[in-house]
Amino acid sequence: MTDRLMLLDTASLYFRAFYGVPDKVTAPDGTSVNAARGLLDMIAKLVGTYAPTHLVACWDDDWRPAWRVDLLPSYKAHRVVEPSATGPDVEEVPDPLAAQLPVIREALEVLGIPIVGAAAHEADDVIGTLATRSDIPVDIVTGDRDLFQLVDDDRGVRVIYTARGMSNLEIVDDAAVMTKYGVHAAQYADFAALRGDPSDGLPGVAGIGEKSAASLLAAGGTLDGIRDAVAAGTLGTPSQRSKILAAANYLDVAPTVVRVARDLDLEAVDDRLSPVDRDAAEALAETWNLGSSMTRALAALPH
Repeated sequence: MTDRLMLLDTASLYFRAFYGVPDKVTAPDGTSVNAARGLLDMIAKLVGTYAPTHLVACWDDDWRPAWRVDLLPSYKAHRVVEPSATGPDVEEVPDPLAAQLPVIREALEVLGIPIVGAAAHEADDVIGTLATRSDIPVDIVTGDRDLFQLVDDDRGVRVIYTARGMSNLEIVDDAAVMTKYGVHAAQYADFAALRGDPSDGLPGVAGIGEKSAASLLAAGGTLDGIRDAVAAGTLGTPSQRSKILAAANYLDVAPTVVRVARDLDLEAVDDRLSPVDRDAAEALAETWNLGSSMTRALAALPH
């Protein structure tokens, strides 16, 4: 078997599970367990389908880092339910999902799947760092297209994209990014900065949409290249040039916000899949009524 590392954008998956799995089953204490069960089912399918030899659950230690907000105050602002002066802002998370996060962490731990986060950084940054330093091929599992910027055919880094659901998983390589957006994966962060992304509170350059952004990048190569050529009057229409020049302050900071970190100082973990302590896993399943979802996960993981 060829070694392959799978990196889970864990929050992306448990949010999808919470909203996609009916909330009909609870633990004996009444806690909803639909997100926990749904995540276990996802892990069972992902491991069974793509056969990773190494697996990490990447975690949002800070879903809205202050350093990104300082650069761009609109970043994820629409998802803040409670601003904080002393720590991370509180994200809008339904109470029944928030109550399941400790259960999810326990389930991952009992399955031997390391949970890796980093202070003042998002799971995306953890994924970027682990994918960049990996010496084996990498599958990034996410519903977040921002992570397309990490796709690297030469190094075997691809995205397993969940946006269309677990029954319609898409393998995203450089050709897929080019087909969908007209840019290479390495250009995706610059493309997102130009086009904007309402889901992250990223305004983009007013009047520059996907097609214009792709056309400019095809000619200029990078955002810096576009800005230099625009300043010289050699790229874009007069209207495009005026829009890009008018957005100078935004474009000074947007790339830093959009680009994921690739060089975090992360503690080494044992991410190789190894036989699970089935008794402990079954005991946890009994405690939290994880039932057949834990059974499927155990069947997919090494015995």
